[in-house]
Order: sequence, then C-alpha cells, then structure tokens
Amino acid sequence: MDFQELAQELSRLRKSKHISQHTMATHLHISRATISNFENGSSADIGLKKVMQMADYLGVEFSLREKSPFPTFEEVVNG
Repeated sequence: MDFQELAQELSRLRKSKHISQHTMATHLHISRATISNFENGSSADIGLKKVMQMADYLGVEFSLREKSPFPTFEEVVNG
C-alpha cells in the first residue's frame, strides 16, 4: 500500500462512518483543507503524526511487522 492508497482507505473509512472532514478536523485540531488535500493526494507534506491521529480517530491503527521473504502480490504483478 502506498501513501495515496492509504489516504483513499482512510477517506473511505471516514465516509463509511458518516464523519465529515469538518467534524474530524475540528476534533483533531487539523484544518479541513489538510484532510481534504491528504485524501485527494495533493498534499505530500502531511506528517505521519497527523495521519496516525486520523487513523486512531477512525478506529484503526498501523502496525509494523517483519518483511516476508516472499514477494507481495503487487511485487509479482509489477515485476
């Protein structure tokens, strides 16, 4: 998953919970424009802390795991 796919997934999750960008922005003290730009892929300079705050607000989290010695499906397809 790349950064844009992450943004799209968080946007989908936000919408599925019927949470507006304005509401999330207000609760997280992040500008609505920042959330909009992140979700639309026009902001590459959003910090990881803000992304993690959004994920936490939406009830999901990130976790690190050891990289598998086997290629991912995307790596196989994209060669």
